[in-house]
Amino acid sequence: MTAQSAPAPGLAPPAGLTDDQAAGRLAECGPNELGAQRRIALRSRIGAQLRDPMILILLAAVVLTLATRDYADAVVIALVIVANTAVGVAQEVRADNAVAALSAMTAPTARVLRGGTEREVASAVVVPGDALLLGEGDIVAADAALAESSALLVDESALTGESVPVDKDVRADDPDAARLRAGTVVVRGRAVATVTATGPHSALGRIAALLHPHLEPTPLQRRLAGLGRVLALVAVGLCLVVFVLGLVRGQSPQAMAVVAISLAVAAVPESLPAVVTLGLALGARRMAARHALVRRLAAVETLGSVTMLATDKTGTLTEGRMVVERVWTTRGTAALTGSGYGPAGEVLVAGGPPDPAALRAVQDLLTAAALCNDASLRPPGNGSTKGADGAEGTDSWTALGDPTEAALLAAAVKAGRDRDELLPARPRIGEVPFDSLRKRMTTLHRAPSGQVEVCLKGAPEAVLDGVTLDESPDLLERARKEAAALAAEGFRVLAVATALRADLPARYEDAETGLRLLGLVAISDPPKEAAEATVTACRLAGITPVLITGDHPATARAIATRVGILGPGNGVSGDTASDEVVTGRQLAAGEVLDLTRVRVFARTTPQQKLDIVQAWRVGGAVTAMTGDGVNDGPALRQADIGVAMGRRGTEVARQAADLVLADDELSTVVTAVEEGRRVYDNIRRFLLYALAGGVAEILVMLLGPLFGLALPLRAGQILWINLLTHGLTGVAMGAEPVSRHAMRRPPRPPGQHVLGGGLWQRILRLGTVATCTSLAAGLWVRHTGQPWQTTLFLALLAAQLGVVLGLRERLFTRENPFLPWAVLAAVGLAVAALYVPFLRAVLETSPPSWPGLAAALAAGLAGFGTARAESRSTRTVGSPDGSHPVTGARPMTGE
Repeated sequence: MTAQSAPAPGLAPPAGLTDDQAAGRLAECGPNELGAQRRIALRSRIGAQLRDPMILILLAAVVLTLATRDYADAVVIALVIVANTAVGVAQEVRADNAVAALSAMTAPTARVLRGGTEREVASAVVVPGDALLLGEGDIVAADAALAESSALLVDESALTGESVPVDKDVRADDPDAARLRAGTVVVRGRAVATVTATGPHSALGRIAALLHPHLEPTPLQRRLAGLGRVLALVAVGLCLVVFVLGLVRGQSPQAMAVVAISLAVAAVPESLPAVVTLGLALGARRMAARHALVRRLAAVETLGSVTMLATDKTGTLTEGRMVVERVWTTRGTAALTGSGYGPAGEVLVAGGPPDPAALRAVQDLLTAAALCNDASLRPPGNGSTKGADGAEGTDSWTALGDPTEAALLAAAVKAGRDRDELLPARPRIGEVPFDSLRKRMTTLHRAPSGQVEVCLKGAPEAVLDGVTLDESPDLLERARKEAAALAAEGFRVLAVATALRADLPARYEDAETGLRLLGLVAISDPPKEAAEATVTACRLAGITPVLITGDHPATARAIATRVGILGPGNGVSGDTASDEVVTGRQLAAGEVLDLTRVRVFARTTPQQKLDIVQAWRVGGAVTAMTGDGVNDGPALRQADIGVAMGRRGTEVARQAADLVLADDELSTVVTAVEEGRRVYDNIRRFLLYALAGGVAEILVMLLGPLFGLALPLRAGQILWINLLTHGLTGVAMGAEPVSRHAMRRPPRPPGQHVLGGGLWQRILRLGTVATCTSLAAGLWVRHTGQPWQTTLFLALLAAQLGVVLGLRERLFTRENPFLPWAVLAAVGLAVAALYVPFLRAVLETSPPSWPGLAAALAAGLAGFGTARAESRSTRTVGSPDGSHPVTGARPMTGE
């Protein structure tokens, strides 16, 4: 028996539009498109890179060095600017091209009635008034009102976050049940619908309109902008102080202008942009190898600053595939193992194999569930169809049809009952299709005995009654209580019943009475295997996980409890979180005053997701939002960093995100957070090294004359030291490996300055040691009557190279061979400055004596020893505020 299409009450079936009418409405309403993503011009990308505060300082430094005819250093600084800009632009272009290559979300074509005949047209030319023809697997091209429907089931998860497909029926009392939304997918049945809204006027378009440009700077950009302003003021001040002091000592104005400008350039760590870009690029490369595509380079570091991670449920925390997890029969409750739609798994009772009677009861139930079923399963690698989970040609089993029915088929195979083997012996001879009013489905089969076997499945409230079932009141009450308990745990519950009839009834509906209850099936979209470990890793790292979903509150609570977002120890240190699940209705009524205390939100709208993220940002949090649906797009754009799923994700979500996960695994976000913290650690380590060296150079120039050293260093010598330390070893520091403790400490405070957390005190301590040892070396050599300026130059360089090695967290690590090689290269160029005639003439150096070399070596060892002692003492004893020696992050309570 085939199902008949039910027309809308009181309405004639739509005839569609004529070609002229369609053309007129297309001109009036515009194409059915959301608007193409505007391509960013290359010059705009370059301009954005050059507006970085540190780059602006370097551009000023180029002007100053050209003004003093220091062409060599001007070229070096210009090369840093060019390299930094090229890497940043290349990464953005590469990421945008990769995202553009991902599949488009909306339907490329649609079937409509035009001039009374069925046609397939591009979805862009669908207009209001068109009659859409929809079947299984079709993507709804525009918002539409149902005119006819038959057993229609639609997947709206991309728009609502609801993991279970929704029944649609023109006869339903709920007006929403007779409406279709653009971008949703028909998973079962067929329909005819009249288009009501297209393009920006559709539900999809209204959500896309919330995606305003994300123009705010990242935490790193804000911190570096503040540092740039400080360094600019320091550089100007140094120019004036050194210039005036030189004039007071009788030096010529021209010579002191060159020295002052050189010292100011040395005070600015011009390699910082290169270190930042190198660190971000290496982080993006590592993340790409782990299936994370970075769309904006600065997003790598931003993840390291995240204090709150808002995550969607379906496909992010969960598998995005329905699975039968429990079966209840009169013999007890059995659990089924395995994941997805694959046949791997077994039936367990109390953790072990079931007894024969219990197994037989489970097999009987799943046999009926597999027979009363219209779905099918496709093995791995079959790309001929697109499954209900959106997979096509994947390496896992996929479903064609209703995901809930597919889950029943997979469960039956695990129990040893394959539908393909059952049907030849029990062919279907009749059916009563499922619809949203009856909430059940019945099929009739010819049993091997010649009798008619009736198989029924449906919602418990539609099955567990004395008319449908011929069971005792006690059994029916037990079944109702069990169904309610399973539903409270977030499961979708189906009741299954059967009966044998001697003959086929005249009306198939007459077979739905006097059945025997086989039991209940508990189905869910289970958490991914790594979800709980990922949530635990977030908490250990001081990141607060928050679940925001459009799904049912009971389902949201169940998943949140299973993965650890709710329950004992669900918060980070000092968390005052509530275990309440807040719904969108409560948010709309203004019943929740502090959104940051809530850890689970259900039945939320796109605008409410936006409000939740904004509330955390207003509270000072650095937010990350993960999601895959159209409904997640606005919140992805609003968050400090948006993370979209690459496989299941919609095009709207991918375009709104800063990071796209090609493997759809939330655990990849934790990896990205670790990379972000590595980048920031290395930036702070470089600043500690570079600014300590700058402090030493400044103090040597200011204090040297007090000890009789009229001009301690010449301009060329200052810039040569600057080139070897900032240019070679400084850049190599950007590739230092991640700290072993990076993910066991909380994020740095969002408002903390880049030099905060005790870093500036360490800069002064290391700079003072380098100053004292360098001046001591120069004064000692002068006391022996030998040339002292070369020794002072060499000692100051050696002290800084000693510091860079001493600051390594793992001294002998092989993960970054560039740093020791850079130090060796710097030593070689320092020797060249002493013995190569051309460099000797330019830098005004001379070969040092053995005592001079020994003094310089002692300064290098002093710098190395002080840096090691500084790092070791802060790791062991802790800095005055208990923060990490490099990052400044305070340790978590209980660690």
